[in-house]
Amino acid sequence: MKKYITWLFNLLIITACSNEKKSGTANSNQEPSKDKTVEKVNFESEGANLVGNLYYPSNYEEGKKYSALVISGSWTTVKEQMAGLYAQKLAGEGFITLAFDFRNFGESGGEPRFYESPSLKKVDVQNAVTFLSEVESVDNSKIGAFGVCAGAMYTLMAASEDSRIKSVVTTASWLHDAEAVKLFYGGEEGVNAKVEAARNAKKQYTETGEVQYIPAISTEDESAAMYGPYDYYLNPERGAIEQWSNDKFAVMSWEDWLTTDPMPTAEHITVPTLMIHSDGAVLPQYTKNYFERIGSSDKELHWMETELESPFHQFNYYDQDAEVEESVTKASAWFRSKM
Repeated sequence: MKKYITWLFNLLIITACSNEKKSGTANSNQEPSKDKTVEKVNFESEGANLVGNLYYPSNYEEGKKYSALVISGSWTTVKEQMAGLYAQKLAGEGFITLAFDFRNFGESGGEPRFYESPSLKKVDVQNAVTFLSEVESVDNSKIGAFGVCAGAMYTLMAASEDSRIKSVVTTASWLHDAEAVKLFYGGEEGVNAKVEAARNAKKQYTETGEVQYIPAISTEDESAAMYGPYDYYLNPERGAIEQWSNDKFAVMSWEDWLTTDPMPTAEHITVPTLMIHSDGAVLPQYTKNYFERIGSSDKELHWMETELESPFHQFNYYDQDAEVEESVTKASAWFRSKM
């Protein structure tokens, strides 16, 4: 029965991916256009050197102060994927934007490599705000944060305890709790097994320095962090770019990932917050639940129409023209009016 459910789930994903390709794909893994300026930057987060790309508006003027945005992408990803795409697009709307590699990933430092920890990424977002606040051309009273998928979770967690973040926008937010993770990771038995494996991997790392890895994505290895034909992560013209490592996910990450519950942070969000989602994106009810609990009265839930069932619309928000452009249009208007 379990194998049948897995087979059926993968079949549905293949159908969804086929539907995705019918729409345009935004330029997610290309260099910024020539009318934009991008600068490689470095900043520190708890001793780790983080590397980012700082994007300037095409009409940038020396001496002028600009609103700025920290942009965060999904789990395991690097700055050249969805974070970089949205950073480029939002810079085109007049903001200074920062897309960066979280510690342990991409060009950034940090050990162990490919260790996914929401609590550490939350701190990295906060230290990215610190960096932006010290950029001469940034108005440090107007710094916002934008997150895609799991990047939305890290962003909301950061904003719930950092008053320097003046406004938040999320798109296709991944928000889970102890019950939700069971839906994706093999029920209670599967979750418990992954947590136990993570604890053993942490013990091994402490004792020997050796890191246990599984693939980040696979259509054949069921132990992979993402198991299935997810086109975005498999297609070199989309997210399967050379800067991203599709073959490494630290097993010790499972405990951090599966036991994180961002839901209680909602009541501590006191700044203007816009959440963009759809019935076809991942865990739509969880985004609705989080939105209802947000402490700020200045909030908006923008629900997009789709014929795709959950969670197959999720990937469109990473690089498809229709979803990206609508998200950027809504986000830029929100940030301009709320900061």
